[in-house]
Amino acid sequence: MQITAAISRENESAPQLETVELGEHLVDEVKVKVVATGICHSDLMFHGPFGARFATKPMVLGHEGAGIVEAVGPGVHGLKVGDHVILSGNSCGHCASCHTGRTVYCDHMVELCWCGCRADGSSPISQGGTPVSGVFFGQSSFATHVVASERTAVKVPKDVPLHLCGPLGCGMATGAGSVLEALAVRPGQSIAIFGTGAVGLSAVMAAKIAGASRIAAVDVNKERLELAREVGATDIVLSDGRAGDALKRLEPHGFHFSFITASPPAVFDAATACLAVEGTAGFVIFPSAPWVPNMQELMTGGRKLQGIIGGFSNPKVGIPLLIDYWRKGLFPFEKLLTEFRFDQIADAFEQYRTGKVIKPILNM
Repeated sequence: MQITAAISRENESAPQLETVELGEHLVDEVKVKVVATGICHSDLMFHGPFGARFATKPMVLGHEGAGIVEAVGPGVHGLKVGDHVILSGNSCGHCASCHTGRTVYCDHMVELCWCGCRADGSSPISQGGTPVSGVFFGQSSFATHVVASERTAVKVPKDVPLHLCGPLGCGMATGAGSVLEALAVRPGQSIAIFGTGAVGLSAVMAAKIAGASRIAAVDVNKERLELAREVGATDIVLSDGRAGDALKRLEPHGFHFSFITASPPAVFDAATACLAVEGTAGFVIFPSAPWVPNMQELMTGGRKLQGIIGGFSNPKVGIPLLIDYWRKGLFPFEKLLTEFRFDQIADAFEQYRTGKVIKPILNM
């Protein structure tokens, strides 16, 4: 079938809407009509030079899709036509991590999510007979329709607002899951969250849900810091060169946890320096330049660095949990969203890149 997709090409500032062909779904795949999709930091990265390490352009990005199932392969047993789904990352279903339900740490995550093709090297998307890299994170949701593995799709109740919920598949799950599952913050513990974008603010909300006694949000953006306070931060710290002193005054013995969502090496320094003895710094982003941790500080204090992918180890568990928290008014993620029409994708990219919006949503 012919569909509209946003194509990433070399040397373009944003993906451009074009007509492409979407092939038939395979035995274990579903075809989904996309209602809306979020734009994530990874989309910006892969649209730029970073993506060339893994996939060939032209490429259809997008990995926070939400939509309605229109067709299912004969090997699909958990979904049916008409189901509402949120799309998350793909996984193989066969490795040790998948067998233990920790699908975001699938042995084949890079091949299945970053390389723009299925496990067999094919793509369901083509243009004029020429393949276009697709199935980004198992979906390539910058399109009006997608073909996705059943393992990528999470069924959600039909009263959930699909046009808002795509980011629960990645950005919101990464922030919230990092706090609730990966770091497993407990009541009475403290956490310093560096960066108040969608991931950081989701972490703030999750820390409040977890019962953290002190939730310090750190950023250079005063407006976002005020939003952090609104959604659950007990303290806000302006990152102006004196953030370390401010955090020390808040927790003289250090924080139980820190969470890094911003890439400057100085943030990594501050996030490890503010830890208490045996504290843990979780990070979901690479340093923007080479960074050398203070190994003496880490070792003598029993402090830890923890890399985190996706937040929740299994999106099929984490996404319904976030929806439940949202229903109870505990996870008001809609406060972070700004909606755009699909044909406004270039504007959405630019506003996201420059920090004018926290989490853009493209409505198909």
